[in-house]
Amino acid sequence: MVETVTVELRTPEDTVAFGERLGASLAAGDLVLLAGPLGAGKTVLARGVAAGLGVAGRVSSPTFVIARVHPPGARGVGLVHVDAYRLGGDLAQLDDLDLDSDLERSAVVVEWGEGAADRLSADHLVIRLERRPDDVRVATLEPHGTWTTRLPGLRLAG
Repeated sequence: MVETVTVELRTPEDTVAFGERLGASLAAGDLVLLAGPLGAGKTVLARGVAAGLGVAGRVSSPTFVIARVHPPGARGVGLVHVDAYRLGGDLAQLDDLDLDSDLERSAVVVEWGEGAADRLSADHLVIRLERRPDDVRVATLEPHGTWTTRLPGLRLAG
């Protein structure tokens, strides 16, 4: 049984700040999968991760380009932000992105990647976002592989 961590995100600013704290802890080779329905805050969270990594470039949904590469900033770790929604489970297209190589030098964040991109590494973190009726987001973090020992030590709460 995987131990999960749940974080309540009351505002979009809370979501960005949570992403920043997560991004500050990421290293090259880290894989984070974002799951949740449209409007749950996946791209907002990715924007925070980018800020925490200190990468350059505007972070927006990569739905139409599938992947955006943000070169390393001051921390020396780049970000590859992928939106697997349009791939519709087509793993061949995911392979064409060559994310295995990107993982060697960047942190990779994949929206809609659960069930597809998780095969890139046994060591990955799934973050499930849900939007409650009161508009508060709830992030449930599910660690896999080395994340099971890393996650408890991270200071992600605001």
